[in-house]
Amino acid sequence: MVVVLGVGGFLSWHAYVKLHKVFRGTTTVAALASKPVTPNLLKGEGDGRVNILLLGVGGPGHDGPDLTDTIVILSVDPVNNTASMVSIPRDLWVQQPIAYFGAQQKINAAYESGKYHYLGHLDGSSANGAAVEAGFANIDQVLKTVLGININYHMLVNFAAFRQAIDTVGGITVDVPTPLIDPTMAWENHRNPILAPAGVQQMDGVKALLYARSRETTSDFARAQRQRQILVALKDKIMTADTLSNPAKIDGLMNAFGDNVYSDLSTQGAMRLYTIMKKVSDNKVASIGLTDDGHKLVTTDHVGTTSVVRPIAGFNNYTDIQTYVLGQLPDGYLLKENASVAILGQTTTQATAAATLLKQYGYNITSTGVATQPSSSTTVVDLSKGKDPFTSHYLETRYNTKAVMSLPAGVTMPAGAAPKFVIMIAK
Repeated sequence: MVVVLGVGGFLSWHAYVKLHKVFRGTTTVAALASKPVTPNLLKGEGDGRVNILLLGVGGPGHDGPDLTDTIVILSVDPVNNTASMVSIPRDLWVQQPIAYFGAQQKINAAYESGKYHYLGHLDGSSANGAAVEAGFANIDQVLKTVLGININYHMLVNFAAFRQAIDTVGGITVDVPTPLIDPTMAWENHRNPILAPAGVQQMDGVKALLYARSRETTSDFARAQRQRQILVALKDKIMTADTLSNPAKIDGLMNAFGDNVYSDLSTQGAMRLYTIMKKVSDNKVASIGLTDDGHKLVTTDHVGTTSVVRPIAGFNNYTDIQTYVLGQLPDGYLLKENASVAILGQTTTQATAAATLLKQYGYNITSTGVATQPSSSTTVVDLSKGKDPFTSHYLETRYNTKAVMSLPAGVTMPAGAAPKFVIMIAK
């Protein structure tokens, strides 16, 4: 018993040390706090979600060790216990805030551009934390332009961590919809071009990595779908009681992550995120791509001889992408309150435009109309009398005003309309 307890104690301490090596952050955003969140702690719509940028790189020993060939945003709604994974095509042609390799490059060069600019030279390791953070800041700025959302945290993972983590938990179960055949990767698969046959199957780390990396015979978009599928499968396996009750597996995971993962999540934030994700079933994890059925927002193109991805609306035109992504990631508090909102404009066109914008952020717009009285400044009327505090706070923040509790004199609503909030747009 003493020996068992001693080994268990060592593994726990070892895992603890590794945990702190992985999660290097010191702050936790309000939405991830374990204490109840009050409206004043949130800045605006979307602040009730936690957005974590997952970046997959080859790492030292690979060509282009810091090219982020996997770019996935895990967006968690801790209020309603749901999550979404948004994949960004690695070949998306974007304007680079830091033009280390050129003013316009594929988005997978954004992280390395920020990192190498900070260092002043190329370095495939993650030893310099400040350089890694500079890389994060650069790709965050690009993603804000493309998607219109803020990134709260980051996790940088290399191939070794990905492969070792899957092997540590004993492999993962994956349902392959159609056979994945890629002759260009056959040399890594015992000279077999069939990387994965169709059907439910077990994958070890090597097989899963091949499945996640292949794109020559499919597309970058199909690969993004496979990557999201692998992440969900790994999440399921890690969350099982068998994994979490086995000190050796926990220690193995920390070994894999500790040397090959860098995150600016704090340890407290990571544990809180784990607690939330335990409540999120697979059917509550939405898989979002920019080529989803009915929402094809990007296409392939060429810049010179370089094959790239661009918005269908045109290079650097991200309006449709932002509208779609914002609509898929509503603020959890807005969603929970679901307060009805009526908009009164000085004209029908003005009211409709305001309604369209607010719907993107998840507001429940129930009616629009023309105000019976002109308004010199935008007014937010809280007819819920404070019963929907988050909606009230977000509207006050958006329109830079303090909500009033009753309609101004002379202002009337259409018969039968009983919204909880009325927004009167100024001239």
